[in-house]
Amino acid sequence: MKQSIIQVDAFTARPFRGNPAAVCVLSEAKDDGWMQAVAQEMNLSETAFLIKQEQEYSLRWFTPTTEVPLCGHATLASAHVLWTEGYASTGQALKFQTKSGLLTAKYQDHWIELDFPANRSQEIPPITKLGDALGVPLKTVSYNSLGYLVEIDSPEQVEQLQPNFALLRQLPIGQVIVTSRAVDNSEYDFVSRFFAPGLGIDEDPVTGAAHCCLAPYWRDRLHQDQFVAYQASSRGGVVKINYAGGDRVELQGQAVTVMRGELV
Repeated sequence: MKQSIIQVDAFTARPFRGNPAAVCVLSEAKDDGWMQAVAQEMNLSETAFLIKQEQEYSLRWFTPTTEVPLCGHATLASAHVLWTEGYASTGQALKFQTKSGLLTAKYQDHWIELDFPANRSQEIPPITKLGDALGVPLKTVSYNSLGYLVEIDSPEQVEQLQPNFALLRQLPIGQVIVTSRAVDNSEYDFVSRFFAPGLGIDEDPVTGAAHCCLAPYWRDRLHQDQFVAYQASSRGGVVKINYAGGDRVELQGQAVTVMRGELV
């Protein structure tokens, strides 16, 4: 049976920006090996697989090399596909059962809002090899379930980073969020990039899961609940954040369809 697959650029309103994800709304369950093979074939940072289950959807995410427990941009892309392809109306909130529990999405004012688990970080002593891999001085180093979270001096440093990925792969965890406060006259509150060679992705263009870590980190430092964040990869993307403390964070982004196809 042919299976449709749609490619969406997430956390952007412009094609060929943001983070691309493939979305496959399955008509029947597929085994893990098949889903991993499709993700490898698509060769995007994430491919999402959805199956309708009564009033909810089962949702799983695969990189080209492994399944991951949480992915923001592919969830955003999944919600976009369900609404734009006629599976659900935009007035209908969506519920996703995932390996990170229940996630929800709703559409408002041309933005998609995701309800995700917040991910707090614990500060740890500097790691020499991490500084060597990034090639810049580190202001703080923290750790969370996604990986390392590193603050550096300026957004210019964040944008100009050229990590040594071979060194990053030698660390106990091969994922690192690098962030900096934005300059005072910027439209953004902070900027970041996310490097994940441990997941088979040298750099992820725009990462919802990273902003689940960045929200509590910057709330503690900027003493505000709402943020506009920019992930400064070569593609770039904008994430709006509402985080008032606690264990949940709201992320908002936009999305645009760029390709429709069929798996044969």
